[in-house]
Amino acid sequence: MVDLLDRWRAAARGAGAIDAAELDRVGAELLTRWREPHRHYHTPDHLTAVLDVVDAHASAAARPDLVRLAAWCHDAVYDPRAGGDDNERQSAALAGTRLARLGLPADAVTEVRRLVLLTAGHAVDPDDADGALLCDADLAVLAAPPEAYDRYAAAVRREYAHVPEPAFRAGRAQVLTGLLALPALFRLPPLAHRWEAPARANLTRELATLL
Repeated sequence: MVDLLDRWRAAARGAGAIDAAELDRVGAELLTRWREPHRHYHTPDHLTAVLDVVDAHASAAARPDLVRLAAWCHDAVYDPRAGGDDNERQSAALAGTRLARLGLPADAVTEVRRLVLLTAGHAVDPDDADGALLCDADLAVLAAPPEAYDRYAAAVRREYAHVPEPAFRAGRAQVLTGLLALPALFRLPPLAHRWEAPARANLTRELATLL
């Protein structure tokens, strides 16, 4: 298996990174963030799962290495106590500063920031292939077999252990309702064909337990 940091280096170099020393420092920092003790779902396992989907469907993207970098950065800041899209905004800001230090072209840094922000609501324009790939990869867990989906939902609950049960149920129900209201959870045709129905079934099943 390719080491996660090797995958980081390959993506960053492919996107135009030129500072090798800074490349290793930033990669190590990001991985440390993904390993923070308060995370139970948003861990290196999630990062790996997202990268695996991106790699498997990289041909669908215009700039797949930027999608990979966005995958690395999209939950780099993850505070369950934050409100709204604050985590995504802070993750995008972090991506901007860290990727600029690698010597990436400014347009590449801007694009990664844009992609990270898409993961706040997973609403993607029809002609945005890179955004579609990142968001589809981020939501892949929704289409997992029921037992795996239930483990995901339980891990999310552990991340929000500080929230009382009634408030959590209301907030989680709002998140699930928002996802179910999307015209499509998955945009890439092969993924939509395989994942849309099981994902909606999982979301509907979990929602019924919360109401």
